[in-house]
Amino acid sequence: MAGLVNNLLIPFLVFQNICFGFRSPLSVFKRFKDTTRSLSSECLESDQPVISLGLSDFALDIRMPGVTPKQSDTYLCMSVPLPVDDEAYVVDFKPHASMDTVHHMLLFGCNEPSSTENYWDCDEGTCKDKSNILYAWARNAPPTRLPKGVGFRVGGETGGRFFVLQVHYGDISEFRDKHKDCSGVTLHLTHQKQPLIAGMYLMMSVNTVIPPGEKVVDADIACHYKRFPMHLFAYRVHTHRLGKVVSGYRVRNGQWTLIGRQSPQLPQAFYPVEHPVDVSYDDILAARCVFSGEGRTTETHIGGTANDEMCNFYIMYYMEAKHAVSYMTCTQNANPEMFRNIPQEANIPIPVKSDMLKMTHGHHEATKGTDKSSLLQQAKKEEEEILDQDFHIEEAVEWPGLDLKLGQVSGLALDPENNLVIFHRGDHVWDENSFDSKFVYQQRGLGPIEQNTILVVDPSNAKLLHSMGKSLFYLPHGLSVDKNGNYWVTDVALHQVFKLGADDKEPLLILGVALQPGNDKNHFCQPTDVAVDSVTGNIYVSDGYCNSRIVQFSPDGLYVMQWGEETSLGRARPGQFQIPHSLALIPDFSQLCVADRENGRIQCFRSQTGEFIREIKHKSFGRELFAVSYVPGGLLFAVNGMPYPGEAEPVQGFVMNFSTGEIIDTFIPLRKNFEMPHDVVASEDKTVFIGDVHARAVWKFASTEKSETIVEATSRNNPESTDPLKKQEKQHLVQQASTGVSFVLITTLLIIPVVVLLAILVFIRWRKTTVYGADGEHKLDSSSGRILGRLRGKGGGGLNLGNFFASHKGYSRKGFDRLSTEGSDQEKDEDDGTDSEEECSAPPPPPAPSSS
Repeated sequence: MAGLVNNLLIPFLVFQNICFGFRSPLSVFKRFKDTTRSLSSECLESDQPVISLGLSDFALDIRMPGVTPKQSDTYLCMSVPLPVDDEAYVVDFKPHASMDTVHHMLLFGCNEPSSTENYWDCDEGTCKDKSNILYAWARNAPPTRLPKGVGFRVGGETGGRFFVLQVHYGDISEFRDKHKDCSGVTLHLTHQKQPLIAGMYLMMSVNTVIPPGEKVVDADIACHYKRFPMHLFAYRVHTHRLGKVVSGYRVRNGQWTLIGRQSPQLPQAFYPVEHPVDVSYDDILAARCVFSGEGRTTETHIGGTANDEMCNFYIMYYMEAKHAVSYMTCTQNANPEMFRNIPQEANIPIPVKSDMLKMTHGHHEATKGTDKSSLLQQAKKEEEEILDQDFHIEEAVEWPGLDLKLGQVSGLALDPENNLVIFHRGDHVWDENSFDSKFVYQQRGLGPIEQNTILVVDPSNAKLLHSMGKSLFYLPHGLSVDKNGNYWVTDVALHQVFKLGADDKEPLLILGVALQPGNDKNHFCQPTDVAVDSVTGNIYVSDGYCNSRIVQFSPDGLYVMQWGEETSLGRARPGQFQIPHSLALIPDFSQLCVADRENGRIQCFRSQTGEFIREIKHKSFGRELFAVSYVPGGLLFAVNGMPYPGEAEPVQGFVMNFSTGEIIDTFIPLRKNFEMPHDVVASEDKTVFIGDVHARAVWKFASTEKSETIVEATSRNNPESTDPLKKQEKQHLVQQASTGVSFVLITTLLIIPVVVLLAILVFIRWRKTTVYGADGEHKLDSSSGRILGRLRGKGGGGLNLGNFFASHKGYSRKGFDRLSTEGSDQEKDEDDGTDSEEECSAPPPPPAPSSS
């Protein structure tokens, strides 16, 4: 009996999904007026919905017949028959819609519409038979584009004979003037046979139950693919209110390849597959929807109303025409165990801006009669928690590593055992005397650093586990560790990159020529960082302070290619650098991200080709972005530089969602202060280390969630836990952090009454002088006379505190002057003509010409 119910449930849900499920749960988006509402003038019905485009091509205009929705969140449908009997192919779509009036449009292909009326309420359904989605348009989302040579087959013996247009009118405030709407889409069709046929693959969960209050609930779908090869080019996600993120993958030989990942709270159009994905016989297609039951008081099941949920992942594909199948579905989880290995990114919600959440969701008809106040409370809670990643980064104040005796800390990394590796400069410093105007190192007479420059420490207690690198380097800079535990480092004085084995005294590989700056295939100029691809073994070098490029080498050290150029005047363009300072490989996406330091941004490129993909830039970065680190699973960590005089952005660490670039969290230390944080590295458990080149220190940060777990475990194992003492210590540190400000404030408050009292005494003395004669004035102490003279301004007749303080060096009428922060890790003056500045606290040297 249970099997019969399930067999009936699946086709019912598929049908209901076709009729209702394609509705976006969003209804009112932020209004970007990219088109004007000129459609009303086009609503005069055309006598020529079919337009000839030549001997074999024609256009079909599919428009709403001049409708005026009467309430928000209305879904209206209309149908148009295919004007030819023989087979044709849809090869392009041109939308006609305004964001002011239309939330989204969907175009279906089928053989029998649900109604023969001119238009109808989509609550009656879209098609009576099976339907395929051919096209989707939504505000703030890109239109669907078919690859060349690909078309949807319609008409003939196998294709649909009707097109059904569904239009969702979200906010109808634009219809107050009672104008008529004729939104729609124009199809470009051809009779020429297309070599590749497009189709739709629907992955849908049918039995997920979301318990009330449950923070995270996963709905997993997986099916073995048993057909001819197909090529994926677009995807779409769909849930209702509780969905946080939906991800789809191809799994082949245990390797997970991302098809697409998106928040279902964003416009639910089809998005292009970023990297081409093919699916072959016996591959597995897998998808996961992440839900949260918080705010609900009853169980939530899969269904078609707003109080139900859906978990759908749509894939647009194309196949060779002779093997083409237009529609396929997957509604089961064929291998639950495999989801233990799903990439962590699938579990990380994608943040959505608050203005995207302040909207009415679809399926309005199902909300009638529900408790409006509870729905509003739930929407507010979702808005507050959509960015909640369940952790906050703060300093691990009990970590003793802050007291390590180090030189200038230039690089950090984690080895395969997750031990912390530190690269520092021992007794050498980078100052204004280190290089000449041609970037040649001037302190060779000091010899190489006599201390071990590479230290391996236990990340939990900072105990030294291993050290090496004595008498090898002059000015260490970048550091990374490959999957085999080899250390890769750069030296800006030597202009070289080194590969070192953990137990080897001599380098395994050297790139560049010692002490010779240059910009060809064999020379670097102050290279800043190096990264090694764990899959291909390719080597990437950021070069550097006096070059503006990324150089790629083979695993054997042979030159492959380079990209990048110096930043031009005005806004920095993609692929331009002003000190590419730090590298982070993103193996999950085959990308290389670069901290473009003086441009205050992160640039990401396709690691194999150097093709620019995107820029991540936030106002809170300030002018400088020093370092970047990626954690498998989708988190990006970064640290910026000290603000320029007059600027407010503080120096701090950042946690970002890699997929969206949005900032999830920021953090600063409690013990000491950042002076010039130079590098950052993070682990999958959200433990973060930051090395500071000026403070000569390394901070450890951890998520508060993790810290609380450790505290609870310690309490259980040790009844006499010192956690309360640690808490007091932490509070003391917070108090210390604000001591400077408190001292200045208290001192200022005390000085004011003293000055007033002094003024009163002077006034009394002056009155006595007036009464008793000039002799009294001569009895004034000389020191009092000096004070009175200073307190009196130029006029000499009154107390002018403004002139007194204004004459004091460093006074600013705008408020307290900030302390000087001159000197930096090659920190560049805005008007300096050189590409090289100093990593020191001394004033910057005179400008030097850039090297060629």
